[in-house]
Amino acid sequence: MLITGCIAAGLAVFIGAFGAHGLKDLLSENQKITVFETGVKYQFYHAIAILIIGLITQFFDSNWFTKSYYCMILGIVFFSGSLYLLSILNINLLGIITPLGGLLFLVGWLFLILGIKKAVLRP
Repeated sequence: MLITGCIAAGLAVFIGAFGAHGLKDLLSENQKITVFETGVKYQFYHAIAILIIGLITQFFDSNWFTKSYYCMILGIVFFSGSLYLLSILNINLLGIITPLGGLLFLVGWLFLILGIKKAVLRP
């Protein structure tokens, strides 16, 4: 989990820099650049969350943490990935995938809460 979080964060930096410098001519419309940057931001936020989950699992054991981890990874793929492709390829149909990624993010946060409640906040 820690390695995956580091990879996801590093890729967010790389993809963000690529978008800012390498895609200026391709992403001429301000809206496309905003869509691309939104994908990068959400990838970064959830990469940090994955790192936190990885750290938590070093001290507490709960299957909820593993479920949260997988939801966040899939959320990055579907949410951020679809925004990257949408802005670069300009295929609006890809936009229907984005909410699935957002839902996976939300479920991942819910699972993280359940894991903390079970493992950390024991009665």
